[in-house]
Amino acid sequence: MSKICQLTKKKSMFGNKRSHALNSSKRRFYPNIKKKKFWSFDKKRFVKLKISNKGTRIINKKGIDTILKNI
Repeated sequence: MSKICQLTKKKSMFGNKRSHALNSSKRRFYPNIKKKKFWSFDKKRFVKLKISNKGTRIINKKGIDTILKNI
């Protein structure tokens, strides 16, 4: 499963893991991606999306039908 938000296009970032002695080793920072179903009134069916928490907030603010028109 790729960890990319379908709405905001957020994906994993790369960085360093730092120990107490400031030794560094590579690591990845993953976005908080969830699989979620939304009811679309226009299509009269559920729409499954893999979105981040910020994407959920955008859908709650603007509505799923306006978001689907933009995607």
